[in-house]
Amino acid sequence: MIKKLIFAVGFLMVIMVSGQKKDDTQAVTAAAERLRLAMISGEKSALENLILPELTYGHSGGHIDDATEFVEKLVSKKSDFLTIDITNQNIQIVGKTAIVRHHFYATTADLGKAPGDVTLDIVLVWAKVKKDWKLLARQAVKAEKKK
Repeated sequence: MIKKLIFAVGFLMVIMVSGQKKDDTQAVTAAAERLRLAMISGEKSALENLILPELTYGHSGGHIDDATEFVEKLVSKKSDFLTIDITNQNIQIVGKTAIVRHHFYATTADLGKAPGDVTLDIVLVWAKVKKDWKLLARQAVKAEKKK
């Protein structure tokens, strides 16, 4: 009887953890989409609501923005994304941390310059704060060119 009870409790715990990961994956997917849209709009409050104050935002050229610089560049249009397309997104949940990798293709018009194209591979690190997922880190690398 005790063995059956232990098995039943263990089985329920596995189901609950599995269901939680699915919910978290959906929530991280939604947060990543809100980030994509906020980066295009440059809306300050939307950007600030998605990030942690400790944000480290690495560019493919090596520069690293803190949270304030990240938001300021998008709000001022110093970094101006006209479009952002995300493909090949993969999400891995580890406790209260999510690692998101994706391919990033964007059209830019930084400070009103003629449109340019950016193709990158990105890794994002999201942290679960209460019930929300907040961006803690981002690193971009230039995407490998297909031969």
